[in-house]
Amino acid sequence: MSLFGGGTAATNTSTATAQALGDTINDIALQSPPEDSISDVAFSPQSEHLAVSSWDKKVRIYEIAADGNSVGKAMYEHDAPVLSCVWSKDGTKLASGGADKQAKLFDISTGQSTQVAAHEQPIKCVRFIQAPNTAGEMLVTGSWDKKLKYWDLRTPNPVAALDVQERVYTLDVSQGLMVIGTAERYINIVNLGNPTAIFKTMQSPLKWQTRVISCFPDATGFAVGSIEGRCAIQYVDEKNSGMNFSFKCHRDPPSGSTTNVYSVNAISFHPTFGTFSTAGSDGTFHFWDKDAKHRLKGFPTVGGTIPATAFNRNGTIFAYAVSYDWSKGHAGNSPQYPNKVMLHPIKEDEAKPRPAVKKPR
Repeated sequence: MSLFGGGTAATNTSTATAQALGDTINDIALQSPPEDSISDVAFSPQSEHLAVSSWDKKVRIYEIAADGNSVGKAMYEHDAPVLSCVWSKDGTKLASGGADKQAKLFDISTGQSTQVAAHEQPIKCVRFIQAPNTAGEMLVTGSWDKKLKYWDLRTPNPVAALDVQERVYTLDVSQGLMVIGTAERYINIVNLGNPTAIFKTMQSPLKWQTRVISCFPDATGFAVGSIEGRCAIQYVDEKNSGMNFSFKCHRDPPSGSTTNVYSVNAISFHPTFGTFSTAGSDGTFHFWDKDAKHRLKGFPTVGGTIPATAFNRNGTIFAYAVSYDWSKGHAGNSPQYPNKVMLHPIKEDEAKPRPAVKKPR
């Protein structure tokens, strides 16, 4: 078990502590945010457009200007809360899935949305994948009905399906790697060269419910976040298993015999540096370097739980949603609870990996 910043190599000094603290004073709020809790945020891979899905049944698209100001450009609706959204690789389409048990596809050029997928239970996750042996993309949907379905978007029926052990809670894709996290801590790894078969199944290395999985940009592994303030780094290839580790995060300092522990709700990888963020129910986000096992920056609480995060295409903007994640049930909610999306301009030293230090012989 490794703890970022732990061990003798990370002796705490006032200088090191100051360097590890970031600030949010230049963060800018998105204009006209959703009217209910935010479930997902996603930047276009081709332009400065941000999609935001919400429990208010809507998906909104905003254009982000160079100065951080934003303007709403489009909006479409589901019949129930929307739980996930994702852009196509070319940035011309946006897919979303929700509690209405369907996925929709929004065409940016026409401004029209159409239903393209259906399940027997709510769709928790949507992702685009490269279709095997073609240049086209397919949509994959993961549902609480314990199924993944693949859609080629030109036909009304799925081209393939994959049964998993439990309800799909989280799903991510990078290049030819897809990783699925379900209830009861199952993790399924799929080689997208053979998308109808599970390459490997494992139990989460974390002891409590899986909240989020995010694949490394180079597709060599993935990060797992749990409800118990822990994150795990896992490599797919067995020969790299010695590099697997987990660490504690999103926890209050101990008070007597009690430590408040919070859910890790979101993990996002920087598109160029390969470093990553975690964000949680404690209302903080942090940037980490998995290779150096080092926390790059920690940020103060933002005044509410953080359910979703995303970097833009070149890693200069970090978007984080601040809205209630229901981690404390109905009693934790109130009409005054914040509901917004903030845009954090990335300073290079915040997310850039530290240079490797050669150990003396």
